[in-house]
Amino acid sequence: MTGASVQAPELTVQTWFNTDRPLSLAALRGRVVVLVAFQALCPNSVAGAIPQARRIHETFEPKDVAVIGLHATFEHHDAYSPAVLKAFIHEYRLQFPIALDSPNAHGPIPHTMDQYDMRGTPSVVLIDRSGLIRKHAFGVSDDLALGAQIGALAHEPPAALQQLDPALRSLG
Repeated sequence: MTGASVQAPELTVQTWFNTDRPLSLAALRGRVVVLVAFQALCPNSVAGAIPQARRIHETFEPKDVAVIGLHATFEHHDAYSPAVLKAFIHEYRLQFPIALDSPNAHGPIPHTMDQYDMRGTPSVVLIDRSGLIRKHAFGVSDDLALGAQIGALAHEPPAALQQLDPALRSLG
């Protein structure tokens, strides 16, 4: 995982799919969030990151781990409307919530992708139960290593509890 942990910025997205309401990281506190940035036109996203996100979504309990897809189009913006992404999600039978990143007025890198300083797609960000970024990786991560990291975070008490007396940690 990463060294210093920083608070994860809120997602700034254009629209949501596979959820009846917009999601926020603040509302997901208490769960590990696996943020998977991908592009439908990126071969490594389609062959590696999207199937991996599906496996994570199917493996971990939703009360413990939330998987969020982030379609971060930094190339071919005009080709990816919400309708096209909706068709892609349907064709790949993706069930986890997916956000379409907002365009950025300051350049080609979409807003959330820019906030998280992502190098490209695919990227994965692990956010702990307290909202801290604990892993930030470019490319497809090894399934076993990523699963172990997610499992460890899911069993870790929130940061606020870690500062309490050790006898009280078991209450979290």
